Amino acid sequence: MEKHPKAWTAWGNLFRRKVIVGSLERFQDFIVISLCIGLFCVMLIRLGEMFLSFLQPLDLRQITSDILFILILVELFRLLIDYLQEQKISVGAAVEITIVSTLREIILRGVLEISRDQIFGVSVFLIVLGGLLLILPWISHIFASVNIAHIEGKQNPQE
Repeated sequence: MEKHPKAWTAWGNLFRRKVIVGSLERFQDFIVISLCIGLFCVMLIRLGEMFLSFLQPLDLRQITSDILFILILVELFRLLIDYLQEQKISVGAAVEITIVSTLREIILRGVLEISRDQIFGVSVFLIVLGGLLLILPWISHIFASVNIAHIEGKQNPQE
């Protein structure tokens, strides 16, 4: 008598981890590609709107806001492309995008229109992000050396 009938083996093959993970990764790549296409379309639309606004009297605050917004979208697009290539998100790029986005909001509102508590909170937030950006290469180096030591330990278990 057979241990596993053929139908049971087919179901077992269907639910193998590699098949499931591969399918989910392809679906995730599809989502990221859709986000890239959408982001690219938004960039083109905003760029067109910005150039059309040059036909009217210039509002320096609005033009600066539009330029910073397009730069943020370009950085997000680059972050998504890097994710598709390497299957991981660059923390440094994400921190840079967050800093530029925060500064854009401050420029939009104007420093004089923001309350003192909000200025203090944003300042602490930017200091933490700046500190993270400064120590990120050092942390990456530490994690890389720990990962290398871990891999070498697996390759040479007798030592």
